[in-house]
Order: sequence, then structure tokens, then C-alpha cells
Amino acid sequence: MTAQQIRQAFLDFFASKGHTIVPSAPIVVKNDPTLMFTNAGMNQFKDIFLGEAPAKASRVADTQRCLRVSGKHNDLEEVGVDTYHHTMFEMLGNWSFGDYFKKEAIDWSWELLTSVYRLDKDRLYVTYFEGDEKEGLAKDTEAYDFWKQYVSEDHILPGNKKDNFWEMGETGPCGPCSEIHFDGRSDEERAKVSGANLVNADDPNVIEIWNNVFMQFNRLKDGSLQPLPARHVDTGMGFERLVRVLQGKTSNYDTDVFQPLIQFLSEKSGKSYNADASPGTEGWNEAVAMRVMADHIRAISFAIADGQLPSNNKAGYVIRRILRRAVRYAYQYLGFKEPFLNQLVPLLANQFEGVFDELFSQKDFVQKVVLEEEIAFLRTLQNGIVQFEQVVASANDNIIGGEFAFELSDTFGFPLDLTELMARERGFTVDVEGFNKALEQQKSRSRAATAIDTGDWILLKEDDHVTFTGYDETESVAHITKYRKVKAKGKEQFQLVLDKTPFYAESGGQVGDTGDLIFPDGEILKITDTKKENGLIVHFADTLPATIDDALTAYVDPERRRSIESNHTATHLLHAAMKQVLGHHVNQKGSLVNGDYLRFDFSHFSKVTDQELAQIEAIVNQKIRENILLKEERNVPYQQALDSGVTALFGEKYGDFVRVITFDDSFSKELCGGTHVKATGSIGLFKITGESAVAAGVRRIEAITGAAVEHYINEQTQLMQQLKELLKNPKDIAKSIEGLLEENSRLKKEIEKSVMEKAAGLKTELAQKAEPLNGINLIAQKVALPNADAIKTLAYQLKDMVSDLFLVLVADIEGKPNITVMIAENLVKDRGLNAGNIVRELAKEVQGGGGGQPFFATAGGKDVSGLERVLTKARTFV
Repeated sequence: MTAQQIRQAFLDFFASKGHTIVPSAPIVVKNDPTLMFTNAGMNQFKDIFLGEAPAKASRVADTQRCLRVSGKHNDLEEVGVDTYHHTMFEMLGNWSFGDYFKKEAIDWSWELLTSVYRLDKDRLYVTYFEGDEKEGLAKDTEAYDFWKQYVSEDHILPGNKKDNFWEMGETGPCGPCSEIHFDGRSDEERAKVSGANLVNADDPNVIEIWNNVFMQFNRLKDGSLQPLPARHVDTGMGFERLVRVLQGKTSNYDTDVFQPLIQFLSEKSGKSYNADASPGTEGWNEAVAMRVMADHIRAISFAIADGQLPSNNKAGYVIRRILRRAVRYAYQYLGFKEPFLNQLVPLLANQFEGVFDELFSQKDFVQKVVLEEEIAFLRTLQNGIVQFEQVVASANDNIIGGEFAFELSDTFGFPLDLTELMARERGFTVDVEGFNKALEQQKSRSRAATAIDTGDWILLKEDDHVTFTGYDETESVAHITKYRKVKAKGKEQFQLVLDKTPFYAESGGQVGDTGDLIFPDGEILKITDTKKENGLIVHFADTLPATIDDALTAYVDPERRRSIESNHTATHLLHAAMKQVLGHHVNQKGSLVNGDYLRFDFSHFSKVTDQELAQIEAIVNQKIRENILLKEERNVPYQQALDSGVTALFGEKYGDFVRVITFDDSFSKELCGGTHVKATGSIGLFKITGESAVAAGVRRIEAITGAAVEHYINEQTQLMQQLKELLKNPKDIAKSIEGLLEENSRLKKEIEKSVMEKAAGLKTELAQKAEPLNGINLIAQKVALPNADAIKTLAYQLKDMVSDLFLVLVADIEGKPNITVMIAENLVKDRGLNAGNIVRELAKEVQGGGGGQPFFATAGGKDVSGLERVLTKARTFV
């Protein structure tokens, strides 16, 4: 069976068992502060398991794209080295929400594996939870008895809490699980050692392929377990591992999931792929590199397609880190010194057409982003190599410091093994202990920065269903249904859930509402933010009300809401106008809508010209003047909305029913859950304040509306008036400024010419002051030159004039000390003198620091009074 057939057989099987087949959620997680990426098939159903949303179907199945490289599931360094870890992987899963439980889950998993996929029953082993006395948890005899119907007892193995009790996190739904393992060893190996001894023992050929989780408990903050009101089934089967087993391979990378990519890499690099290579043998590094590239391009491409661009923050940094690891392997072991990773994108997109079409429909955009990232990183790699060479040249011993090795890793993307390889080539070693210490310090800082202590929910009402009224009103009578305490970065807050709320929770780029909860006794509780967590609207407050059980009035700050609505509607008008002016390739790639301004990121491969910006702005303002009425449609079937020509955004997870926002059917029609003005005239005015690049193929426009535009125009008018007064009210202000700039440029050139003439006169005078000492011509003088460039030019001129030169020049440049050291290259080589080391010592006299090359280095500092001490100290090096 091909990978495509295997995937389809799974979905068809569970459809025949009454399951609704649902699409994969985006790989990038939104509205869940505990996750950056979807790392398990159950993530998109988390709100159902937590009881915060009803299940739309009691039986569900899908194939979910997942990413595991950070946090608890950090497998990145194993990827490519072994044969079964991946960054992005597919998780085949079937779920029961309060419907069937252990019996059906076990029956169907066995039926699918042995009757549909026809796996050898004798090669299958199953596990069950053995119980845990400390937790007061009994052995899962129920699962054990069900398995006995199909499997001999020597193939049914007990598992401890670590392997056979699944937990969502420190708190939340959990329960015993039953794994299915496959023994892929040869008959000879199986005869020698039973597979039962190798289950969960990290044997690469005895692997887990399916896990059935039986959720029946809820873990509370104090560690205790409560039975769930409804029991659920959550199963996950690793698609890549399943394909490996069914195709009779010993490596996931040998299947038709990865081989098209690997063979393409082999052909283009001119290096053969040796699947059997082992560490230290010929072809090992090349094989690892091809596996890394074939794996990583999947995670990179799907994350970008789902809206997560590489960046230096959070999820974006994870994607950039994965991309740089792939590029580094290509550079180091496959000889790709120019961008190449991006060429895998079209191949991958074609492979997943009809499965995950998000990538196929954006393949050109994704390839462009990867290409630009590659170009930038290859440049960074080269800069890192230059830094490495400078450190080697100025080293006093043959050790590369651990902190510098970590800097190369953290800043320039050099993994430790690359730094070690470069060091060995120069006869150096790396302080690995120091590197690990710096790495652990960074991890500790990161953990401390992101640590969140969340208490259990305190329930006040059993029915915690939330009704959102914010589309129709900004104040509602409500009750608090539950609350909890949260502590993050030393600040303590409370999260409140209301049974009815007009507060919009941060989502889709629109910030959360702020406002007040007003109680009958007059108490006013400030709501500082509103967020969505697993579908639940959560209100943030710094304190709890005195009478928490009372009815209250939830009151949204109306002025702030109106400003946000104006900016959000303007974003829709902007999007439509950009499609008209720039083309229909323009798609939203991110946005921020708050009460002060709007920010809109979009796909476009060149700078938007001033003329284009003016056209876009004019169209938006025209639509504002037309005072187009809002047409809002709620609960529209998703497919019906798409068929009507609505704009849907990649990377967003839409439900079966959606909300459609239209401003003129022929102009702007989008799926949107945000709040909007009732008519475009309410916006008043629209003004673009900036256009810039965000990432490869992604531009950003920033704009303001309404009163903010008035304020902006008044500021600009006032500034223009000040300029006119300063320039004596010229008729043509632009021409006057142009004249000033030309005059300034001319005067600068005259000053530079004067400085160079002065330096030229100094060189002869200083050369005559050279003092012979121990076979060295020493010049240590203070010079009166206005900038470092002039001093550098003078130093190089003296180097050409004076043999065996040891030069130290100091200067007071606008109150700041400057030190320049130049040493003849023969002295560097024969006497072991190093300008970089020397200038660092001299800089101590001016409370500063510096560095450079062995023959030329500079330094600065704070204490200009120390310059004479520098000249005295310079003589001690000769």
C-alpha cells in the first residue's frame, strides 16, 4: 500500500464505524496560551475534554499535522540521527466524546491493524496500565480483559504510570492508556530475544504505533484526581511509523513519505543516500543531512502555510531554528553553499495535494519565504565564520571558550559539533563544559520568563455555558460562573468566566475588550483584558469582588470599543482595496487591531510604491464616504460561505458554521468573528502611516482612523508651519530644504578634505618621532584628529612608511577616548604581538574595551583622562 492508500484506509474504516471525518487543525495554535504548535491530535478537541465546549459529533476521526520540537516534546536534536523521530508528523486519530469507551476502541484498533492492514498478529504487543499505589489507582483490568480476546497473555504487558497513564499537562483530563507496539525485527532476531523484552526499551525496530487513551479523570492543582462526568477516548497512531511498518521498512525515511525528497536531494547534491550508514562510517553525515532536510522542510512549509513566519520570537523563532538547522546540514555535509532548501517546497506541495491543500495553494509564497530565510542565514553563517577566525587569531591558548561557542550557536546558528569541527581543523579544542553551562543558564532564564502558576477553577455555578452578547450590546447583566488565580512574572491576577458577556476576547488580531463589572452594592471591578482559552471567554482582573455570587452588569469601555471597531472595519476595507491595486495574490498574513491603530501584514513580493499606497488610501476613504452599511450574517454553513466568494484566511480554524461580514457584496466579504462599525461612515478618515517589510514575501501596512487621523494631520500641519518659519516662509519649501542639504554635503566634504590634509601632515611628523627599542620602531603619541576614520587612515599610512612598526595613537574625540594600535605583520608573526590583545589591556586605563585583528585594533572608553596612562603602558609591550 502507498502512503496515500494507508491514510485513506484509516479514514474510510472509521467513517464506516459512524465517525465524522474532520479536517486537520492548523499546525500553529491560536487561543491557547499553553501551546505554540499543535503537538498531538487531541489539541483541537481540548476544549471538549475540558468541558468548555460541546462536541459537535460524538465520534470523530482525522489525520492531524503536528509539530514537536519545543517544551515537553523536544525531539529536534534526534531528528535525522535516528530513523523515527520527526518535527512535523501526521497523527491518525479517532475520538469518542462520551460515546464508546474501552471495548470498542480496542476492538476497532485490532480489526483495523489485522483485518484491513493485515499485520502479522504475532508481531503485535499491547500494554495496559499496571496501577499506581501512590495515586490510589488500580490496575486497568478492564483493558486487560478486552485484549485477552485477541492477544495471547505473553503479548499483553503491564506498563507503569510513565508509559501507560496519559496526562494533558500538570492539570486537566487524564487516564490510563493502552499502547500497541510492532516488532519489526527479523525472524532470527525474534527467536533469540522476545519482543516483550524490548517494548518501550528504545529499540529502533520494536516501536509503538498506536496509543489508545481512556480519559476518565481530571487532575486538580493539588494533584488529586476526580472522575470525569463523561468518559472519552482519544487515540493517536503515528502515520509515518505506520507506513514504515506496512511497507516493510526499518526506517521511516525509507518509505514513500520521504523518499521522493531524499532522492531529489541525492540527485542534486551528487551524493548517494546510504540508509544503512552508521555513526563514523562512510556516508553517515550525508545520510543524516538528507534526512534532516527531508523532515525539516515539512515542518517549515506547513507552519508558514498556516501563518507562522520565521522570526526571532516565540513560535517564529522555533521555525527559524528548524530552518537554520536544515540549511546548516546542507551547507556542511551536502555542499550546498547557495540556497537550496526552498527547492523542496514544490515537491512537497505536490505530494500533499488533496490531503493538506493549504500548502499547495500557497507553494510559491512559501518557497519565496524559505528562499529569503536561506539567503539571510547563509550570510549569518559567513559572519559567524569571520567571528570564529578573529577569536582563533587573538587566542592566547588553543581553547575556544564555552561562552563564545554558545554565542556562535545562539546568534549565528552554529551547533556545537560544527564549532568543534572548525576548532579541530585549527588545532583547537572547545570548552564544552562552559558551553553547556551557558546553555543551561539560557534555559533557566527562559523557564523563569514563561513560568505560569495556574490554580484550579473554583466553580460557582454548575452550568458554565457562556453566551457572547458583544455583537449586539456593550453591557449585559451576568453572573460569575467560575474563577481561578493565576501568577505569571511575579504578578497575581484572577481569571473570571461569566455566564453572559459583551466583552470581546482577543482573537483574529483584534485585542480583547476592557471595562468594568458593576455590582449592586456599588463595587466596580476593573477588567484589564479579555482572552479566549480553548474556546472559553476569560476576563482578567487584579482582584476579586467582595460579593462574588451577586448579579452584576458587565460594561465594556464604549469609546475604546468604537475605536477598535473603526480600525477593524478599516482593515477589511484595506484588504479589499489592496487586492484591487496590487492584485489578487494579496492575502492577509497577520494583523493587529487595537484602539490606537491597525497593523496589516500581507503577502506581496516587492515594496508598495508611494503611488500604490495613495491609490489604496483613496479607495478606502471613498468607501468610508459611501457610508456602506454593515451586512452581518451569523451561523452560515462554512461551505455555503465559501461558495459565495467570501475571503477565508489560511491558518485559521473555522467551524461548521461561520460569521460573514460584508461591506458591499462587490467589494469586501470576509469570514470574521470580530466587532465592526454599523456603517463605514462611522470610521471618519483613514490614513496609512507606514509600509515596511516584515519577512520574505510579507509586507506590513500601519494605519490610523477617525480622531487619530485628525490628530496626525494637526501634528503634520504644525510641523510644516514650523519648518516654513525656520526657512523664512519660502515659496517652495522642498526646494529650500534641498538647497540646505546640498550646502551641508559640500561643507562636509570640505571638512573631510581639511582633516585628511591635517592627517597627511601628521604622518611625516610622527614617522620622524619613531623610537627604536629592542629592534622595534615605537610610536606612541596623542593626535588631534576629529574622527576614527582619519586616525585609521593615518595608521595605515605610517605602517607603509615605518618598518618594524609598533604604533599606538590616542585621541580625544568629542570627549570620548579613542585608542588605535597598529603592528607590523612581521612583528605579529616573529614576536607573537597581537594588537587585539594589547588594545584590550590598554583600554582598561580608560574604562573601556575593544578588539580587532592581530595587526590592527581599536578601543574606546569612558575616561578621557586615562589617555596619558595608555601611552605610558604601551611602552611595556615592547
